[in-house]
Amino acid sequence: MEGFLWILFSFLVIQRLAELALARSNRKWMLNRGAIESGENHYILFIVLHSLFFVSLFSEFAFPSYHYSRFFYLSLSMFILLQVLRIWCISSLGRRWNTRILILPDEKPIKKGPYRYIPHPNYVIVFFELLFIPLLFQAYITAIVFPFLHLLVLMVRIPAEEKALEERV
Repeated sequence: MEGFLWILFSFLVIQRLAELALARSNRKWMLNRGAIESGENHYILFIVLHSLFFVSLFSEFAFPSYHYSRFFYLSLSMFILLQVLRIWCISSLGRRWNTRILILPDEKPIKKGPYRYIPHPNYVIVFFELLFIPLLFQAYITAIVFPFLHLLVLMVRIPAEEKALEERV
């Protein structure tokens, strides 16, 4: 079981690094098309939050011995579902998906995929990832602390996004 979890941990780190590379490429593409960036000052909060998440997860998982939990398969199922939803969000936004706030002035917000149902589906998914990923690793402190910290960061992020979208017109 522990070998599988080390592979999963490595996958998660590589996945997040790949998403940052995709976001960087999309950012460049959008800026070349006249996108306006806002909220740069709080972006560091996301970097710090997600970096500390992996440090916390590693710290809780790497040292104590892992014991199989009956919540493992529930957590793994939720993780897989959340990954499918994450891919749906990213693919729905296409080249406009980003970890930053970038607005193309002459284009309307995308209202397809999960974005036709709720305004910020990716943030909901990340909240549940920050809960269920630690449960897979039996990192219970991480499972309590990081969803809460995510909500605090969103109290800054979502109003900044909404303001940028309103100013687009």
